Amino acid sequence: MQHRIIVLGAGYTGAVAAGRLARRLHRDDVAITLVTAEPDFVERVRMHQLATGQDLKARTFAEMFADTGVELRLARVTAVDADRRTVTVTADGTTEELAYDTLVYALGSGWNDQGVPGTAEHAHQIASRAGALRLRARLAALEAGQPVVVVGGGLTGLEAATEIAEARPDLTVSLVARGALGDWLSYRGRAQLRKVFGRLGITAHEHTTVTAVEAGRVRTADGTAVPAAVTVWTTGFAVHPIARATTLEVGDTGQIVVDATMRSLSHQDVYAIGDAALAPGPDDKPLRMSCASGLPAAWQAADAIAARLTRRKLPKTPIRYFNQCLSLGRRQGLIQYVTADDRSVNAVLAGRLAAGYKELVCKGAAWAVANPTLGLPSRRRRVVPETTEPHPAVEAPVRPV
Repeated sequence: MQHRIIVLGAGYTGAVAAGRLARRLHRDDVAITLVTAEPDFVERVRMHQLATGQDLKARTFAEMFADTGVELRLARVTAVDADRRTVTVTADGTTEELAYDTLVYALGSGWNDQGVPGTAEHAHQIASRAGALRLRARLAALEAGQPVVVVGGGLTGLEAATEIAEARPDLTVSLVARGALGDWLSYRGRAQLRKVFGRLGITAHEHTTVTAVEAGRVRTADGTAVPAAVTVWTTGFAVHPIARATTLEVGDTGQIVVDATMRSLSHQDVYAIGDAALAPGPDDKPLRMSCASGLPAAWQAADAIAARLTRRKLPKTPIRYFNQCLSLGRRQGLIQYVTADDRSVNAVLAGRLAAGYKELVCKGAAWAVANPTLGLPSRRRRVVPETTEPHPAVEAPVRPV
């Protein structure tokens, strides 16, 4: 019988993992199924561009995975039973249960309203294509001079604020941040960010906490009402809730706790990658939710699965960070170089060159998804049936210290 591998989610990590598995394992031995609710790839790192009226290239999964041996299932995942090794999916009103031998959980994350009153009713989000399109329509309807408030001073918030301000210089754009503007960046990085904000006319409300979102305004902890014809909420991400409803071991955030090979500590036949995984990084610090760590995690999981199934040596490739890439509109960018554990150093790349660098990074990530079995040496190996003899490739996961 074929070994059944199901990959849940076709974002950056899920799509890349499915393609890499197809490249690593012999088709006669495995049945790889990729479950996704979307018929085409959502280039999530460009949602701020989509929201400001830019059109993105369509990449359909049917074309991407044609002739790869990966079966595509257009369906929504509604449940996972990690003990029975089944996944429940729904498509066109029909519910079906799929059985697996190995599960790759890559359902990712969505926006996080942080429990702030009024956010769900009055704020827009760009964590999904649907959210970005709703914001796109709302921004297009705004008249000159109307205020737009971006809440959240992280990477997503900075990119959203600068993209909107550049695309619509007739609007009044401001950003609300809990701390100082770009406070995690180096001195040079912060200076460049303030320079771009000044050029684009963006007002930064620093050291400010939003306590409520209302129609036409946001309210802050000191009682100030900041006018907002449109509020864009970018205060981080929340993982898909399905994992928390299972018997899988999860952390406080609902992420699945995994070892260095991305294998669940509680269920050896489950792997979690991307935003869904609570994975150890350099110095055992958890990897942050990002494309920068998600893609290497997908490679690591796929290679570990292939190694265990073919009874070969497990790969040992530590995941580390090199830089943080920000687009600050279409003409400016900021590349903040970091240590292996993601701490900023003094070196930065700024301006048009940085914008070009960020664009190459985005295109490279999209290429990896759109060409899931290209760029890898052909190493399709046969699955070796399990035996009772111990083997290093099938050792139990080791909990990080």
